Amino acid sequence: MRLSDVETPALLLDRARMRANIARMNAAVARHGVGLRPHLKTAKCAEVTRAMTEGWSGAVTVSTLREADEFFAAGYRDILYAVGIAPNKLGRAAALVASGADLTLVLDNAEAARALAAFGRERGIRFPVLIEIDSDGHRAGVRPDDAATLLAIGRELAEGATVRGVMTHGGGSYGAAGDAALAAHAELERAGAVRAAGVLRDAGLPCPIVSVGSTPTALFARDLSGVTEVRVGVYVFFDLVMAGLGVCREDDIALSVLASIIGHRADCGQLIVDAGWMAMSRDRGTASQRVDRGYGLVCDDEGRVIGDLVVASANQEHGIVARGDGGPLDVRRWPVGTLLRILPNHACATAAQHGRYRVVEGDEVVAEWQRFGGW
Repeated sequence: MRLSDVETPALLLDRARMRANIARMNAAVARHGVGLRPHLKTAKCAEVTRAMTEGWSGAVTVSTLREADEFFAAGYRDILYAVGIAPNKLGRAAALVASGADLTLVLDNAEAARALAAFGRERGIRFPVLIEIDSDGHRAGVRPDDAATLLAIGRELAEGATVRGVMTHGGGSYGAAGDAALAAHAELERAGAVRAAGVLRDAGLPCPIVSVGSTPTALFARDLSGVTEVRVGVYVFFDLVMAGLGVCREDDIALSVLASIIGHRADCGQLIVDAGWMAMSRDRGTASQRVDRGYGLVCDDEGRVIGDLVVASANQEHGIVARGDGGPLDVRRWPVGTLLRILPNHACATAAQHGRYRVVEGDEVVAEWQRFGGW
């Protein structure tokens, strides 16, 4: 099948770019001598996961129990569910463990630890747990220097679960830009996790795993001393937010949405395509960066960026393509039916709008890989 045979909008995956991105991350992690536990929340696809895990232990990270179910069924046993556990999910988690999964849970407070331990005592199951650390003020987690909370959580878990270690996500790096800033965030992430692990160990609590992870910090870390594994996910595709940070180039982005021009607004110098926010998502992650790419950066049907054309605005099924600087556009150069590829702001959000990848090499679709969604 050629691209001209594909009904639009469609999610495209450039296999050569994907493989190059995987090779880059594998080399970056391997040079530190630590493990790689790929995060599968973006991929949600067996074929992409096989490419991400090849040459590693097969340990994976998920962000939904649906993902845990799917990837356990696909043969992955060592699974980290990296979202704080809610009590109403413990039954489903227990079923996975009963089926043979080595499922590790995450939490960051004594209340959740108490509920988890009570469930474990009632069911005769000791879930392994990583305590989440907030290393950079980005989101959830215990501050690395909050020894009282760390130890309170550890004591609660000891009543019916097992402390397996600590984990953190250097999400603050998504607000950095440039090699030096990204390296500084990587060190903040590493140091926070290692410090928290030391608190637990000094109190006699086990902490065999020190898990860190974000694509920017993993690629720019200069030292991972004390870390045992890295969790990363968006690197497999990259996106415009990553390009805006200097983590990748625009021509490293492996994911795009194929769209057709369906009309013009000659008076406004705009093109209308059949890919609105239902195809691209509403994510506007580049709006806070130095260069705003609207709802996506526009390429020709071979994946080459066309000047500064962007999807400037979007409705549910319509995208409005215009010059990023607001200048004039000769719409006669772009007849109805012309195919365009649109690079996404946020690969996770855009992929979530689609049920399959059309895998491309050049202008040929060489495979279709199914992806799943939901919880």
